[in-house]
Parts: sequence; C-alpha cells; structure tokens
Amino acid sequence: MKKNIFILLLTIILFISSYSFGQKPNISAQSAILMDKESGRILIEYNPYIRLPMASTTKIMTALIALERGNINDKIEIKKHYVGVEGSSIYLYEGEIISLEDLLYGLMLRSGNDAAIAIADYIGGNIEQFVFMMNQKAKIIGANNTNFVNPHGLHDDNHYTTAYDLALITKEAMNIEKFTEIVKSKMWKAHREKNNLFYNKNNTLWEYEGGDGVKIGYTIRAGRCLVSSATRNGRTIIAIVLNDRNWFNDCYNLLDYGFENFRNYVIFDRGQCLREIAVINGRKDFVSVVIKNLFTYPLKEEELDKVKIYIDLPNEILAPIEKNQVIGKARVYLDGVLIHEEDIISKEAVAKLGFFESLIKTINTKDKN
Repeated sequence: MKKNIFILLLTIILFISSYSFGQKPNISAQSAILMDKESGRILIEYNPYIRLPMASTTKIMTALIALERGNINDKIEIKKHYVGVEGSSIYLYEGEIISLEDLLYGLMLRSGNDAAIAIADYIGGNIEQFVFMMNQKAKIIGANNTNFVNPHGLHDDNHYTTAYDLALITKEAMNIEKFTEIVKSKMWKAHREKNNLFYNKNNTLWEYEGGDGVKIGYTIRAGRCLVSSATRNGRTIIAIVLNDRNWFNDCYNLLDYGFENFRNYVIFDRGQCLREIAVINGRKDFVSVVIKNLFTYPLKEEELDKVKIYIDLPNEILAPIEKNQVIGKARVYLDGVLIHEEDIISKEAVAKLGFFESLIKTINTKDKN
C-alpha cells in the first residue's frame, strides 16, 4: 500500500486568548517553573530540575492518591496516632468520626498534618503503603526526581522533588474535578462540632485574577514553597516556586508572563477534514479522513513560523474500513522538536464489495476503458 507524506506549514491559526509582549520576570526562588496545564508546555523555567525539599506542597500528591483510591463520603474513625502531629493541624481528636471529604479540605485549606496522617493510614492501610503509592504514582506520571517518605512534607533528607516534577503532579491532580473544587475553596465548614471552619491559606484566591489556589508550604529547611494556578479565558497556567522569600509576588509575576506572552492557538480541530483517500474493493471509491482530537498549544507570536505539521497518510486503503478507524498520523513540530502526535481517522465506514459486486465493478471498469 503506497504512502504519501506531506507537510502543512502553519499559516493561519485560530487563537483564544489575549497577547502582549513582556520581559522575563526576575524572581528570587531557588527553583521555579511556569507550565501550561493543558499542553504541559514549560513557558519559563529557573533551575527546574534540582532536587529540593517541598514542605506541605507534598499534600498535592496526598490528595491526588486519596481522590483516586478513596470515596469522599467514607467515614473515618480517628486513631490515637493521628492526633497531635507536629506542625499545622485541624485538631483531630481520638475517636472522632469524620468524612474523607472533610479531611481533604482540612488537608488542602488548613494544611493539616494530622489530616494527612489520617488520610494516608486509611487509604493505604498504613503510612508506609500509602507512601509507596505516592512514589509509584510519581513514576507513572514522569516525576522521576521525586521521593516521598511521608504524606505531609515535614522535613526528611530523603523527601524531595523538583519544580518540574511538582508541576507534573499538580497538572495530574488538577485533572480531577474534585481536587480543583477543593483548592479553589476559600472556606469550608466541616461536619464536626468544633474546629469546623477551614479558611484557605493560599492568598492567590484573593489577590490574583482567576486564581485557583492550589497549595502553600513552609519549613525552615525547605523555605517558602508555593504552587499557584490561575485560569483565564478557559486557559490554566501553573506557577511553582521553591525556597522563595517573595513567593506570592514571584508566582504572580510568572503567571502574568504566561498570560501576556502566549496565545493558546488551535493547531487543528476535532473532526477537521483533511482529504479523501481512494478505497480498494469498497462500496465507496473514497473515504474522508479527519483529525481525531482538538489540539491547542501556547505559542509566542514569533514562534508561529517555526511550527510545521506533518501529515502521514496512505494514497489508498483496502476495504472494509470501520468508522473512526485510524488511517494515519498528524505530527506537530515546533522548531524541529516534536510536540504532539494525533490520530487521523476515517469519517465513515466503507463496506467491502461482495464477490459478485466486485466482479461487476471490474467488468464495468474494463468496459469504460
């Protein structure tokens, strides 16, 4: 079966958000990163791959595992060793019955270390097994320079991450609707008699337009660590700073840079028709092929002429063909680097000709010739 590979230069692309030029911000973080949530593109970075302690931003992974493996309506009985954990607390008491949902709000809004222990022990069966789940999940999503030894982030020399890995973890967590709902909440009233009002410590929700919150963290060894996110015009950006005395302002400056300097371009749309391909021995002579999924990508204006789309399709295809059958691939390159690969599929089904139908078609074709 012959194949035809051709190139489409990116000339006219739809855009979604506003644009203006801006200077790369100067920040005081030891490590930082700005990532587009949808595409995962790194928009700006400062030493993003050095291993550092991350304090309570650890709890992003704790919440992620709990939401994937638990039921928020589960009721958890508080055991003695959950109580009185060092650092931030929601003041659990022995024998209390509390829902996983309330614990998660206490974990993410008030940064309760006691909530982290209660969640980990309940979901994992014990703390060690839960930590194993955390590390396993980190490897699955590509956070290969991360190691957890606890679910709360109190300091341990073997408990570390990188700004890049933490962005991957946050991106994964924010794909869970309940996670985003929790971290965007300014306040939560827990279903308990005392210490039941949890106010969010993350100033991003009040101070930054479109702020989604996410998580703050601090220990003496880790310094001030912040994961901030904001959504504008349907586009979400994640900013992370580690060991940064100017944590909030630096995150805001990073977010400003992302929104001001990048447009979210539609590279190709779902169902976008590319061409027709000849069908061999089919009840139709041609089948239309289309792009399977929408693909958008954040780009600077000066990058537009560096984008190329390679379409890889056969010249002809043998029937039968199913609807949505993968026929070829569309590959998108930015400055020579592959940034996305998408399936090209058939728009409709094409049945194979029966023996007599095929014979008649062959005879008719010869007659015409």
